[in-house]
Amino acid sequence: MRSAILVGASIFGSAFAAAIPAALGSPSVYPALTDKSQLPAVFKLARGSLSNAPPPPQGALSADAITSLQFIEFNELFESAFFLSLLANVTNNVPGFQINDQDERNYVIDSITAIVAQEELHAINADNALRSQLAPTIQPCTYKYGTTSFVDAITFAALFTDVVLGTLQDVIQLLAISKDVGLTRGVAASLGQEGQQSGFFRLVENRNKIPSEQPFLTTSTRDFAFSALQQNVIVSCPNDSILKNKLKLYAPLNVLTTNIPAADQTLNFSIDINTIATSNVFKPASGSWSAYGKTFNAAYDWSQTSIVYINSQNLPVVVKPTNVKVAGTVISFSANFPQNTNLMNGLTLAALTHTAGPFPNASSVADATLFGPGLIEVN
Repeated sequence: MRSAILVGASIFGSAFAAAIPAALGSPSVYPALTDKSQLPAVFKLARGSLSNAPPPPQGALSADAITSLQFIEFNELFESAFFLSLLANVTNNVPGFQINDQDERNYVIDSITAIVAQEELHAINADNALRSQLAPTIQPCTYKYGTTSFVDAITFAALFTDVVLGTLQDVIQLLAISKDVGLTRGVAASLGQEGQQSGFFRLVENRNKIPSEQPFLTTSTRDFAFSALQQNVIVSCPNDSILKNKLKLYAPLNVLTTNIPAADQTLNFSIDINTIATSNVFKPASGSWSAYGKTFNAAYDWSQTSIVYINSQNLPVVVKPTNVKVAGTVISFSANFPQNTNLMNGLTLAALTHTAGPFPNASSVADATLFGPGLIEVN
């Protein structure tokens, strides 16, 4: 935010320490994760506490529930770091983050302080559950944000919160399928809290927006959310290999069209064959790459793939790429985006799949994705 990459307390120095409540720590060190004596101070800042119900008995949770908890901790640590950095920038009047109206500035600082504490408690809640199962916990990463103003940061926060809101739906369903129903109530409670944040971000970003963007929020999957975080904010992590061994990590699908209006239109996309090396979906195959039983390279007929849009709780929408062009390792193409026809408001996830489906749900799209997710917001 002050720069493209924020890596922890050292970037802010003593100003960070002086401006932020000590119990919240820094974007790479969270005292309450290991020092439980810090928890009462965090509870006060968060306006509430962790549940005082006992954790699940050791061995009670399925392997998939462990994966969900590890993803939740991975995501919540990022959110804690992001909002701590934003709080420091606003508090310290970093250029681009000044708020001239004093009452509004105080309101924003109070709100973001609470959000930081609440996100830390989400991370600690997942961490405690993992420790109860003697399962590996996730460590804080080094992150990049690339936002240079308060409005940019709030817009970015609204976007990734929408992705989280969709992904926690997936987590709850997976917990039900694996019969880990004891965790569903807590995840639903944190999902609701994230929804309250989303309405706050929308109003702070633009007072002409209504707080709720659509009646049923766009769903997502752990694979899509993990890939979005890895592609957009992660610089390095000490132990994210835990999740890379369990979740799909796609190569990026770039949405080239910006400022997308609420109308049926054509969008422009690109992919880069060189980014396939960052994905665990593809495997090397004699100078090319293989995935889903097919071989891919720059010479592949990419018009045989599909762009799939996921919005709200509706069936995924499938369209074909058009105007495909190859320039070295970069493949660019266009695709129809039937936004108005399908009332695709709020978040839409786009994925480049190797098949046209049919796709009954977001999970089936994730299971066929080559590149993604492209993140599209229409407000």
